[in-house]
Amino acid sequence: MRKKSILKKLIIALFLFIFCFGYIRQMITMNRIEKEIQSKQSQLDEIKTKHERLQDEVNKIDEGSLDYLERLARERLGMIKPGEKVVNSEESAKNDGN
Repeated sequence: MRKKSILKKLIIALFLFIFCFGYIRQMITMNRIEKEIQSKQSQLDEIKTKHERLQDEVNKIDEGSLDYLERLARERLGMIKPGEKVVNSEESAKNDGN
């Protein structure tokens, strides 16, 4: 009779141990997944912001805004109008050197 009682207690203890071990593993996994979700969400937010900025740029180009196209040509391509002279400031020279 005593052996059955000890065996029952051991079986219950084993089930409790397995349950606790599984619960702890599950909590660790959920914590890791939540951190991953937060990381992916911040990446998604950055990508959405970049997409909106690029979409605005495309819309400005599609609308044919000559001022905008001229500014792009000057800033990105270094183009100038006939008769204009380029003047480099010290700040832009420092940025070019770095």
